Amino acid sequence: MEFFSLETNLENDLNNMRKYYESGKTKEASWRESQLKGLRNFVIENEENILKSLKKDLGKHHVEAFRDEVGILKRSIDLAIKSFRKWMSGKEAKLPQIALLSSAEIVAEPLGLVLIISSWNFPFGVSLEPLIGAVAAGNIVVLKPSEMAPFSSSLLGTVLPNYLDINGIKVIEGGPEVGEQLLHKKWDKIFFTGSARVGRIVMSAAVEHLTPVTLELGGKCPALLDSLSTSWDREMAVKRILLAKYGSCAGQACIAIDYVLVEKSFSSTLVELLKENIQKMFGDNPKASNTIGRIVNRKHCNRIKSLLNEPKVKESVVFGGSMDEDDLFMEPTILLDPPLESAIMTEEIFGPLLPIITLEKIEDGIQFINSKGKPLAIYAFTKNQTLQRRMLSETSSGSIVFNDAILQYVADTLPFGGIGDSGFGKYHGKFSFDTFSHHKAVARRSYYTDFWFRFPPWNLNKFQLLEEAYNLNYIGMLLVLLGLKRSKRSLYMACN
Repeated sequence: MEFFSLETNLENDLNNMRKYYESGKTKEASWRESQLKGLRNFVIENEENILKSLKKDLGKHHVEAFRDEVGILKRSIDLAIKSFRKWMSGKEAKLPQIALLSSAEIVAEPLGLVLIISSWNFPFGVSLEPLIGAVAAGNIVVLKPSEMAPFSSSLLGTVLPNYLDINGIKVIEGGPEVGEQLLHKKWDKIFFTGSARVGRIVMSAAVEHLTPVTLELGGKCPALLDSLSTSWDREMAVKRILLAKYGSCAGQACIAIDYVLVEKSFSSTLVELLKENIQKMFGDNPKASNTIGRIVNRKHCNRIKSLLNEPKVKESVVFGGSMDEDDLFMEPTILLDPPLESAIMTEEIFGPLLPIITLEKIEDGIQFINSKGKPLAIYAFTKNQTLQRRMLSETSSGSIVFNDAILQYVADTLPFGGIGDSGFGKYHGKFSFDTFSHHKAVARRSYYTDFWFRFPPWNLNKFQLLEEAYNLNYIGMLLVLLGLKRSKRSLYMACN
């Protein structure tokens, strides 16, 4: 009976939301602005609760939580409030001069009822960032936070609705069974952030109603580290690698580095630099530093432990490796050349394990990356301009960042999203607005002019005029009209 009740209530809620959308309320600029301001008030007034929730769910330090979620959200909302009217206004589309007394524009219209399913590793960022775009675009939205981050999910489910119009925006909490019910409803868009395994389930369900989907997955994100010429460059590169690995949700972020490619001759130097900088960042006892996040739950602890416990993988550990399962903590761990066929090198890690793979020469990294699935991001630390050009042209990824990490995630002027195995679709800034909009072509024409040669009956003269028109050859059209240019086509082609 509980299942029936949930199913019935959900269907009623969605029907009411569709009716609300059909009223036109959400398309009004005033509604969009009020919802965006409500989101901003939620983030500002509940900042402390957001930080506490992230601490409880993931062990995130407050500074890290602000850097990766709260701060980014504030800026994204401010940008949307400032820009959404410009985004929603029509954009002129130029027509050729031959289209006399005609005009055209591209108008962004909302898609309708959209479903956002977010992940646990950035429970506020990947919930509210797409919500910002969906609301700015004038949609009605159902948001399902991840049940694996329960404190964050509860805050979104119980407090966020107080700041929004619940007729047009709903938060539905629950586990996989709720997610499954939601997926089989009719939506105008599904936006999913999570694993490739669940992404396949989402796509399969979307087929039922031919629902368009954005999938934000991950893939195995590699880093390529050139030997670099100065100690300063090496130090900065290593710090940025550690930031993307251990300083971002304990390596559980989809943008975290999964492995580092390095020349064999530089591997021992790299290992020592990593050890030194781990100590500088996290101290002699990383667990007590209160700086590295915790593994999200016991299940993921066991998964990470199993990755490390493969015999030949365990032998490759050169630093770290200890785990406190009761505290859901694993110290930063470095592995040197684990077997390429092992799970740690074939599956997403989502944890503080950093494999280093050695190459004879750094250029071999291009072939190595291309032998794997397309990643969400590639981080290439090199000053070699030729290598940079090759990385750009010979690899495929959602984004590529030279000499930094995570930069592409925080820049709202850049599209954030994957390709191939790492997903498809993009968001952040205006790209979020575009993802939740249909860009409709609008054309207008006067009755005072027309071209007789586009109407039957057909003849060779009309064939020739159409050909010149499509080539925008106005002089050629004039010559045809004056009888000074003859077609090389046969009469048969024009009349049959």
